[in-house]
Amino acid sequence: MAELLRSLQDSQLVARFQRLCGLFPAPDEGPRESGAGLSEGAARVPGVGHLSLANGKSSGGPPNGLRRDVAPQAYVQEYVVKNYFYYYLFRFSAALGQEVFYITFLPFTHWNIDPYLSRRLVMIWVLVMYVGQVTKDILKWPRPSSPPVVKLEKRVIAEFGMPSTHAMAATAISFTLLLSTVDRYQYPFVLGLVMAVMFSTLVCLSRLYTGMHTVLDVLGGVLITALLIGLTYPAWTLLDYLDSASPLFPVCVIVVPFFLCYNYPVSDYYSPTRADTTTILAAGAGVTIGFWINHFFQLVSMPAESLPVVQNIPPLTTGMLVLGLTKFAVGIVLILLVRQLVQNLSLQVLYSWFKVVTRNKEARRRLEIEVPYKFVTYTSVGICATTFVPMLHSTVCFQVTLSGLSRFISLATTPSAPDVNVLPKTHR
Repeated sequence: MAELLRSLQDSQLVARFQRLCGLFPAPDEGPRESGAGLSEGAARVPGVGHLSLANGKSSGGPPNGLRRDVAPQAYVQEYVVKNYFYYYLFRFSAALGQEVFYITFLPFTHWNIDPYLSRRLVMIWVLVMYVGQVTKDILKWPRPSSPPVVKLEKRVIAEFGMPSTHAMAATAISFTLLLSTVDRYQYPFVLGLVMAVMFSTLVCLSRLYTGMHTVLDVLGGVLITALLIGLTYPAWTLLDYLDSASPLFPVCVIVVPFFLCYNYPVSDYYSPTRADTTTILAAGAGVTIGFWINHFFQLVSMPAESLPVVQNIPPLTTGMLVLGLTKFAVGIVLILLVRQLVQNLSLQVLYSWFKVVTRNKEARRRLEIEVPYKFVTYTSVGICATTFVPMLHSTVCFQVTLSGLSRFISLATTPSAPDVNVLPKTHR
């Protein structure tokens, strides 16, 4: 068993998969000298902290408790693509496991498909991502070495590898969606299962293709997610009622995630893991509080209860697509405005409180600044997405606009029938 685990963790296995898919290191590209200065390494890798260098100091950790500023894997290898089909396929698949997918897919599901499903998805997504992120910084297993592996992503190169949170998130989203809809909507279960497997498989393979994880990292992420889903699935129905259990429930939702973020495991060097974890937990807290506000104040209609409700999935029409995209665009614009406003205000307050120069961008990485400003920002985003955006969608003016747009689309897409009352003129 130990030999099998070592073989699955071998970087050469990842490199062979990349070569099989047509991804090769650039010719005459070798590793830089091991004696390169820290300033060179910090300049080569965007996103890797170099607070001490910015302050003109060669030793001593920054005030957030980090002991070293530059990641040990600061080498980024040039590459040559010989099969662009696999390149674009896996680059797109990798994007399905990144932040841009979740900040579009989850709100779209809430606003246009089913708020009940979005609540389930966010709940499991937050749990799985927190477990994965913390496990990374506890195990501290390195990512595949480069060379021989070609690494295509730079932002997360400073993070540890085990488990793959992309694989965990993709598996959690796809199979939570499957389990939550199988008794709620009428569709072939085999089709849903195949789509869930394909989605998670593509994301998992993309982590190998991009050189960010070993096979063991990916398999570990999938197995941990399967274990978490299996353990929590019997309690999903109970969790649906927690947001209406007590008026003090929002206090717990705020205090517990903030405590977990503030006491996140300390790494040897700065990585975006803590910031990403804070963003995820804060967004989950905001969404949960938003559902509680909707229920407590009866602001918007709540999603149907978690009873078996078999509904036929309506066919997708042009009118439905345009209306859904309109609601999505309005919601995203409002969310971005709230995010920018709250982020600027929270940073100004924290900079003033801790007497930090506003121009010092590196100060955002300090524990006492990074966690509060991200938590406040994305909690506000979650509340806005589940409360204020649906309220805007339900306003009279917005409904009238959508109704007029729907009629215009139906008239534009429906072929006009000939007027049978008009007879052709005859010439005598």
